[in-house]
Amino acid sequence: MYRAVTRGIQVTVTPEYLPERSEPDESQYFWAYRVEILNLSGERVQLRARYWQITDEHGKVHEVRGPGVVGEQPVIESGAAFEYTSGCPLTTPTGIMVGHYLMVTERNESFQAEIPAFSLDSPHANRTVN
Repeated sequence: MYRAVTRGIQVTVTPEYLPERSEPDESQYFWAYRVEILNLSGERVQLRARYWQITDEHGKVHEVRGPGVVGEQPVIESGAAFEYTSGCPLTTPTGIMVGHYLMVTERNESFQAEIPAFSLDSPHANRTVN
């Protein structure tokens, strides 16, 4: 579990490797990740857009930008949470994701809520101890 808080918006991410959706012999690895966005601020916010930076184990970066998440632009009341699950394919057995959400307050102020960096590790990853 990975967590970040920005202006009272707590983002918690829990990734999970999915062997049933992966084909290691074909360099295809797949993870699901569950996100909980908890509004600890004193005002309602709306998630308007997302930005993801996905880096594989070779350092290749893929960026994803778009409106909302999973087809929604949820309004999150003070004290409430919004949860969703999505997925990420990679051609390497490990990677890392990080990003932010564009949030807009009820006073029409916008800010970026940090999505914590989280690792995507499959059982096929080479492990080394330094």
